[in-house]
Amino acid sequence: MKMKELLLFLSCVLCVSADVLHEDVYITGCSDSDGEDMYGLDGEELYYYSKQKEIYVLPPFVDPITCPTCYDGAVGNLQVCKNNLKIRRDAMKDIPLEHDAPSAVMIYTRDEVEFGEKNTLICHVTGFYPAPVNVSWTKNGQKVTGSSINVPYPNKDGTFTQISRLQFTPQQGDIYSCAVQHLALTQPETRLYDVKASGQSDPGVGPAAFCGVGLTVGLLGVAAGTFFLIKGNECS
Repeated sequence: MKMKELLLFLSCVLCVSADVLHEDVYITGCSDSDGEDMYGLDGEELYYYSKQKEIYVLPPFVDPITCPTCYDGAVGNLQVCKNNLKIRRDAMKDIPLEHDAPSAVMIYTRDEVEFGEKNTLICHVTGFYPAPVNVSWTKNGQKVTGSSINVPYPNKDGTFTQISRLQFTPQQGDIYSCAVQHLALTQPETRLYDVKASGQSDPGVGPAAFCGVGLTVGLLGVAAGTFFLIKGNECS
């Protein structure tokens, strides 16, 4: 799979107070035809600029954050990035690139599954280098569109993490998959999500199992007490 070359500039700032340690990160990435700008705090993505749009990704229950200067700053940073891209390519053309395949690919739901209720499927990819990965989704073997993916987020070991999300409504028997493509993979790495297998279990199973375990433990306690009572009588 042919991937776009990215030039990434990473900057991390540690803000220290008497009892709190925070870490923020700012990333600018570009190719010949595209680019992205992202700001994050304490491992969470807060804002990114991509395809001439700025997007705030905080959940709705968080106080809104605005950055009036971020848009113009992102446009300027991406222009500088593209100007530097050719210089860096020429300087590194004889240096072999390192390729690390994703160390983990996981698929799970954002909320507890309830059939017929809207939910979000998450495909979490981490431990890869260089960025980015490409994630595609299927439902019952058919490709689906409408998914989203965040800007590559740097890990402390120099690799990256990306998360793709797909809105869906769980229906019993449906099978979803996310397929991850990366330069270091000879074929896509795929994870399946079976709605039937992941749905809520029979509500009677949990209490029945609990009562069964409780009864077993109770019987063992009676047997142990009887044993020690008999041994005590033999010794007296």
